[in-house]
Amino acid sequence: MSDVEVKTDLQEGRTTVELVARFDHQVTGVTVSEDNRIFVNFPRWTEDTAVSVAELLPGGELKPYPDEEWNAWRNAKKDEVTPNDHWVCVQSVVADGRGSLWVLDPAAPAQSHVVAGGPKLVRIELASNKVAHTIAFDEDTAPQGSYLNDVRFSPDGRFAYFTDSGVQGAIVVVEVASGKAARVLDGDPSTQMKKGLDVQADGEVLRRPDGRGVEFSADGIELSGDGAWLYWQAIKGDTLYRIATSVLVDAGMRGEDVSGSVEPFGLNDVNDGLLILRGTKRMLLTSVQDDAIKMRDLDAGPDAPVRTLVQDARLRWPDTFSQGPDGTVYVTTSHIQDASFFKPDAPAALPTELWKLCPM
Repeated sequence: MSDVEVKTDLQEGRTTVELVARFDHQVTGVTVSEDNRIFVNFPRWTEDTAVSVAELLPGGELKPYPDEEWNAWRNAKKDEVTPNDHWVCVQSVVADGRGSLWVLDPAAPAQSHVVAGGPKLVRIELASNKVAHTIAFDEDTAPQGSYLNDVRFSPDGRFAYFTDSGVQGAIVVVEVASGKAARVLDGDPSTQMKKGLDVQADGEVLRRPDGRGVEFSADGIELSGDGAWLYWQAIKGDTLYRIATSVLVDAGMRGEDVSGSVEPFGLNDVNDGLLILRGTKRMLLTSVQDDAIKMRDLDAGPDAPVRTLVQDARLRWPDTFSQGPDGTVYVTTSHIQDASFFKPDAPAALPTELWKLCPM
């Protein structure tokens, strides 16, 4: 059995987690490039972090990426640094397997006011470590109240798809070459928070001091291996949805209503990140209420049971997945339930981790 096959052979009751790195700030995104470089990002949610996007070096050090200048934004000094060419509040990083790292910046510090001129999708050439392309989003794509969340790219690299987990969820489709963007399923039930559902942690409903609970709309997103289907789920939700990407890039990009093409694809319970293991039709899920990683067999259909791969108290809000070139699966733990949003006495700098899944 090859190395790749071993590392993707994750089985219920035979999978564990191993610590890769521990951070002094709240991490969300992780991605691994085709040459095995690891990148992470730190959104400016509850603190003015000095580094928003970084490369995790083999020795465990964090290197501001692509350089310190791009990381020079500070919420406290926002009038001194331009938002269009600095990281404001990065939520997601994705290596495309074609020599580039893409960075999605919703530019909404503290998940609040969107900074004008800040929302953007940026491509960095990994060979040169230089920014090569920036797609800026106006208020039609990233209106006030939005929080552009996670991104996936079509196999040919022509289109990007990402979720908006803000107050009114949506799917955004971007034609990469032209930068043309369209908000689809904006306000559709499939992209919204589920009414009456309360997200729990440690057996209790998570609430802010003002009584509000967890309020994230469409969040986790993933493409099928052939690029034919886009899957997503709201964090404050329990249902996985999908739609044919041919509908999104055709009728969706023309501004037509595509809600009739959305398919519910089973109940997942509350989860954040999604990952379809490379070369398979097995989807991993980060189960935030259970401190667990679960798995769904897409070939078995929407009624197939969701199985638990690993449950571990150290998985404090498992957040984002990435799969390395050798098949290793990485996952961040963002500790959202421990943040000052929900625990006012919590420190602004919240220790978080990066893990890898290991077959036993």
